[in-house]
Amino acid sequence: MKHAAVLLAEGFEEIEAITPIDLLRRGGVEVKLVGVTQQVVTGAHGITVTTDILLEEVHAEDLDCIVLPGGMPGSTNLAESDGAAQLIMQVFRAGKVVAAICAAPAVVLAPLGILEGRQATCYPGAETFAPGTSFSTLPLVRDGNLITAYGPGAAAEFAIAVLQALAGPERAHEVKSKALFTRSKKRPLQASLNVTQVSYRGDRSGYP
Repeated sequence: MKHAAVLLAEGFEEIEAITPIDLLRRGGVEVKLVGVTQQVVTGAHGITVTTDILLEEVHAEDLDCIVLPGGMPGSTNLAESDGAAQLIMQVFRAGKVVAAICAAPAVVLAPLGILEGRQATCYPGAETFAPGTSFSTLPLVRDGNLITAYGPGAAAEFAIAVLQALAGPERAHEVKSKALFTRSKKRPLQASLNVTQVSYRGDRSGYP
């Protein structure tokens, strides 16, 4: 079984954290939610998450992947953690997967030198945090063991790319299909209820 850690700092972007956690677990990856400074962490939009462990309890040799959600001030809080920086570098230097999304590639990875000579993307405008670093405008970029995506709208695609890197394309495709991210050629995507079987009460204006 592959092991991944999702680092959560105060002000993290919730979609970019929960989506990878969910899809990686569906794919059979053991995912640990890691509190960078505290056990209970609140996201940028007020959603509070209780993490599994604290940063000081995590060891790079136990991981196959580290996931860095973006969001503000989550990315800056993550970048200010010396412990997080050390863990990220250990995972990266071991050739294991480092995945960052939204502002995290520019705010967290660029200052560590991880993006030097690598292709990456980030949230539009976050480039200002990494002067001298060239970013792609693509929603998702994979360059070896480095996976980056540009924001919340790419969270599912980002998560599937990470799952593919850890568990292979077949497992990733299976999870993607079961979650209905792809349409089946044999069965087009459609509502599960036949509207002719629905009984309406009261005002039916606006309904067929």
